[in-house]
Order: sequence, then structure tokens, then C-alpha cells
Amino acid sequence: MDNNVLTKVALRYKAVFLDVNRADINLQSEATAPVLALVRRLQENGYCVSEELLHALNNVPVDRLAEITSCINEVMGVDLNWTPLVKGWDVPTGESLADHLITWVANIFGKKAGFKGTTLPCGHLIPEGTFPLERYTGCPFCGKPFETSDFVYKGQGSKLKELRLFTMEDMVYVFRSLLTSATPLDGTQQDSLSQLLRLFPLPDDVEVTMKETAMLVIRMLVEQGRADEAMRFLKTPTDILRYLWFEKTGFAQIIEPKTLVAHASKLYFHMWGPLDRSQDAAIDMKRKLMLKYDRKACLRVAKWLNDIPMTAAQSAENMNPKRGMWVRMIRALRLGEYSRKKGFDRLAEILDVFYKQDYSTWQGRVDKARSANDAEATLALLRERPGLFARCLFASMLRFGTDKTLAAFSEVEDRMPARLLLSLCNAAETYFDPKAERLARPITGGVKTIEPNKLLVLYDEETLQGMMEAIKTLYRRSMTKRFAAQPCEAKRIYIDPSLYNIPVSVGDRSTTIQDASCALMGTRFPVSGDAVRLFLHWGKGLGCRPIDMDLSCRVALPNNQIAECAYYSLTCVGAKHSGDIRWVPKGEMGTAEYIELSLPELEAAGATYVTFTCNAYSSGTLSPNLIVGWMDSAYKMKVSEETGVAYDPSCVQHMVRISEGNLTKGLVFGVLDVAKREIIWLEMPFTAQTLRGADSASIEALLHRLENKITVGQLLDIKAEAQHLERVERADEADEAYTYEWALNPAEVTKLLTV
Repeated sequence: MDNNVLTKVALRYKAVFLDVNRADINLQSEATAPVLALVRRLQENGYCVSEELLHALNNVPVDRLAEITSCINEVMGVDLNWTPLVKGWDVPTGESLADHLITWVANIFGKKAGFKGTTLPCGHLIPEGTFPLERYTGCPFCGKPFETSDFVYKGQGSKLKELRLFTMEDMVYVFRSLLTSATPLDGTQQDSLSQLLRLFPLPDDVEVTMKETAMLVIRMLVEQGRADEAMRFLKTPTDILRYLWFEKTGFAQIIEPKTLVAHASKLYFHMWGPLDRSQDAAIDMKRKLMLKYDRKACLRVAKWLNDIPMTAAQSAENMNPKRGMWVRMIRALRLGEYSRKKGFDRLAEILDVFYKQDYSTWQGRVDKARSANDAEATLALLRERPGLFARCLFASMLRFGTDKTLAAFSEVEDRMPARLLLSLCNAAETYFDPKAERLARPITGGVKTIEPNKLLVLYDEETLQGMMEAIKTLYRRSMTKRFAAQPCEAKRIYIDPSLYNIPVSVGDRSTTIQDASCALMGTRFPVSGDAVRLFLHWGKGLGCRPIDMDLSCRVALPNNQIAECAYYSLTCVGAKHSGDIRWVPKGEMGTAEYIELSLPELEAAGATYVTFTCNAYSSGTLSPNLIVGWMDSAYKMKVSEETGVAYDPSCVQHMVRISEGNLTKGLVFGVLDVAKREIIWLEMPFTAQTLRGADSASIEALLHRLENKITVGQLLDIKAEAQHLERVERADEADEAYTYEWALNPAEVTKLLTV
């Protein structure tokens, strides 16, 4: 077993993995000197340990204690270079646009034109009377850093996060919960499952219900030469196409090639012509998507398709929505050749029906009945496929009426996943409001605005409100019935108050990786002190090269005024920036930028919200393994006057890492509610080089949607009422305790949706 991997996975659940037996732990033992040293190192990183973990550590070899320390240091970025461009940047340097213009002119005409100054290692001449060079760790003109350090502050944090014990039994439980999750896994969960699949055997008794999760499992089976076992996860030809495209692109969703090409072109567009690589990026993406398979892969897919448990007509109908992609795949995989071989009769029949188009499609019949306004025929067809009925329920209510549509829907609601019902309840308020802004988040990143349904104008406000309430009533009735049908021996339940601030993770999946903790999007973090410090780190392992990532924030002020703190505006009301770095320095430890927010100044200015963003100003996406987050402490956080370092792992409240292969150009990663002194963690990708590409209306719409989503606490309220459970005030008094630590495992939370 790779203990380092297991330790990193456990840390995401605020735990430390130890290969010990709980029954062997002596709870009366005295902590040894190495254990006490480890505890001190953990405190420097903002952690403390539970009593059980403290005693369990006494049975661990010293080498393992050192491994744990190194692993946590790596996750928290202790050994990285956190030196920004400006020393003591909490005191502004006073640089202005005039300094940049004078320096630009000086570097065109040089000293021959009478300019005096200092020539830096990057070759730029900094004229006298412009930038105060003693305040910089690099070139203030081109943003190339010259100084690095391995120093970070430690132990300034006012709150310690408790780490608990994770045994092998706990790790296997997490592994199984990820496999059986009732909702699609987010980026952190996918990364954890991918690593655990390489360490643990696939359980025979586990049913994988999510298609995206199945792709990870199939990839593992193919890598291990067990492709035949993958048939238990492949029920339709679309499942096969999904895996082939996942293998090609790394995304579990089937994205059309033209969409990926267009998006690549958009990502590599640059506002300055010489750096614009949009056309080259489109060509590179086309080349990447070219289909080429060896004989082994062709035979594997031919066997899968030959063994699909569907008739030829059903298979062809299933392939029809992605017909163009299937035509390319059939040719590339030589399926026509394999269909003529002995034992591939089913494959031959499927291809024959597919090419002759000797089949009708269910969607075509639905569209025909809907166009004819034939309510009976349309609803009868929709009842055949409950999941698709749920996806067009609102539109059907507007077209055929609430009573008739919901009567048909009630006949099949017990056959659909609870997550779909929850999604309907969350979406109803926005859908039936003609003035509300509806958002869609495609896998390629960014946020798209959806126009209101044109049929909404036919109904008055009272009728639309009735439709909305009907959906909420349907959801509550269905969930109550499902919870009531579950066997339950518990009598008392504890629900942590913090769970009422955490939305159930359905419909807003995070694609970033949370290495230090797991939190559901929409989670609110209280601010302890008077300062919030944003941080951005990138460039680890990339060497000295021009890569420009930007950390920015937008302050919403009274009378619809906006203030911005970014590379082009290093100070604004309530915010200070550490300087714009545009190069990764020498070495392998990357570079950093910071922004400090002063809550007293923001409150005095009447600010309402502060939006946190990061962007790739360079062509392409956000740098792989880029880390972004924020720090907070009731105590004052220091800024080094010698190097400008302002990072302290003990003050980190939340941070995320950008995964490999992301399609994100910009990211909104948090919003500070100034009045409530809370930071709302959210993740809203957008495709723009600067902060100004983040649409304020879309951010507000996303916040509104998160605020109106069903919370974990509200879902547990329905469970408690349906199962007649008595509420208690303490977790140790309950038969079923739902704590904040329990909610750290989103896959465990989604088990509430398996009813």
C-alpha cells in the first residue's frame, strides 16, 4: 500500500491515515517525544489531533511520522516559493501608469537619449525617479522575479482544524462510498477514486450507478488487462462511446469535436495580436482528436458492442443522437471488418440496422406528438422514460397544464433517482420566474445564460407561483414517502446547525481539487478577523518561462459603483495587491501573488460584496496545479519586509488546486459578504483574460441559485419527520448523528439521495 497516497486522501476528510487496529489503541498511553514533535509541526500548519489519533500515533514507527509531516507540508505548499514581486507590499509602492510609460520610452531610446537609471538582469532599464527598486524582488516593468525563498510564516492562525484517525476500514468505506455515490463525483472525489482504484480491488458486490464513475472504473480495468469485466458497466452503445471519448479527451461527458475545437480557439485567443494562438490551438485540437486505434483496441470495442444486452434496433436508436461521431468511430475501429468475422453476428446486425436507418427513435415520436399538441400521446411516451420526463417536466407543464402533466409524472416518480427530484425542486423557482436569469455550466467552462421559456408569457404571476409550489410539494411528498419506507431503528437524531448552510451537491459540481479539505459548493466560511488574504500560486515544476496568471478582486460599492484590485490597479478601497508577476522564476518552486482585504475599510465604504477571481492572462488555460484560496485569522497576519512572503498554512481557510487538463481560462472562486462577514465558496469558470470578463449578473444569479438550493439540513429535516425521529442537541446523545465532519465526505451526503 502507498501510505503517502492514503495520507493525502485522508487529509481531504480532515484525517490522518494509520494502518492500525482501533482495538489495539491504548487510550491511556503517554505521548512519546516524536509524537509531540509531530503535533507541533501540525500546529504550525493549522492542525491539531483528536485524542484517539494522538494515542494511535504512539504505535507508529518514527519513519512513518516523518512521512506524515512531509506529506502535509507538500499538500499545504510549505516548501514552495511564496515570494511576490513587492517587498512589504502591505505598504503600497506608489507606482503609477506614468512610471510604466517613462520606462517604456527609456527602453526604446536607451541611455543615448539621456535616460539614467539601473539596468536589471532581465535587460530592462529602470529610469531614476520611477519605480523604487529597493522595494521589488524582480523587474517592476516586465514582472520577471529574480529572488525566491523557501520561507513561510507558521502558526499565526487563530483556529486549529482537528484531524481525526482514519484506519484501513475507514479508507475502504470511503472507497465504496465513492463508487456508489448517487450523484456525479466532483473533481476532488474523482481524483481520490482514481488513486484508490489503483490500491484496492474492485468489490464484486458494489453497484456503480453513475456513468462518470463507471468511466474511471473501466479505465482501471482496461489498464489491468481485464477489459472483459467492464461489460458489467456497459449497458448501451452510448456507454461505449462515452468511454472511448473519455479515453481520448479525459472528460466523461461526450463533447462534440467541433465544440472542443471552437473552445480551444477561444482559450488561446489573446487581446495582443502577436500572442494570439487561437488558430494554431484549433489545428492542434483537431490533430489531438484524430481517431487512431491499434488492433487490440479495435477487438476490445468490437467485443463490447457485440455483447451489448439490447436488440439491434434498440442499439441503433441509442446510437442515433451521436450518429456522426459513431460513423467516425466505426471506421477508425474497423468494426465493419470485425462484423464479418465468426462470432460477431450481433455486431453485424447492429451495424446493418444502423446504416440502413431501419428504426424509429423515441425522441422523434415525442417531438411529433408534441408538435401536434397531443397531450395524451406525448405524456404516454414520456412515462416510458422517467429520467427524460423529468428533464422536460417544466416545459410540459407550460404546454399541457400543471394538473395533467403532474398526474402523469406521479405515476413514474418512484422510478427515478432522488437527485433528479432534488434538481427539479432547486430549479423550479428560477424556471417559472420570467425575470430570473437561468444559467447553464457546460463542461467546456464558463457560464451560459438561458432565455426564459417563451410560453411563460401566457401565464400570470399567480399561476406560475402555483406551478412552482406544485413542484416543491411533489418533491417533499416523494422524499417523505421514500424516507418513510426505509427501515430505521434509530429513535434520536442530531443535525449540526452548520448543515443548514451547506447546499446538497446536485447540479453544481466542482472541477477543482481540494487537497486540504472537502467542502460542498455554497459552503459559507465565517471570517474571524479584520483581514482576508487571497493567494495564488503557480508554476511549480515549470522552470523559468513567461507564464502570466493574475489574482484579482471586484468590490461592489453603493450606487452600483465598482472598484477593482488587479494588476492594472494595485490598490483600491479596502484592497492591496502584491504586484503583477508575469514570469515563473528559476527553480521548480513556482511563484505567488496576494491580495489583502481590510474589512473595516470595506464596511466604512459601504461595500456589499467582494468577488475573488483568478485568470490566465497568458494564452491558454489556468496553469496546471495552480493553487488559489484565502487566509483568515483573528490575529494580525504578517508580511515580510525582506521578501514580501505573506503565506501561512495555519491561516488557510480554504484552497483549491486546478487539475491537469482543465478547460478554464478564468475562475470565480469565492465571494465575501461584507455585512455578514462570511465567504461563500463557489466555482464559476469563465473564458476571459481579465477580471472584467466575469459577468456580475451571472455571479449574482449563481449566488441566488445556491442560496435557494435545498440544504443538507433541510433534507435531514424531511428524513427526521418521515421517520419520526426525536431531535437532540448533542451528537453523543443521538442514534444518528449528522455532523460537519460527516458532511466533509460529499459521497456520504449523497447517500441520502439513494432512497
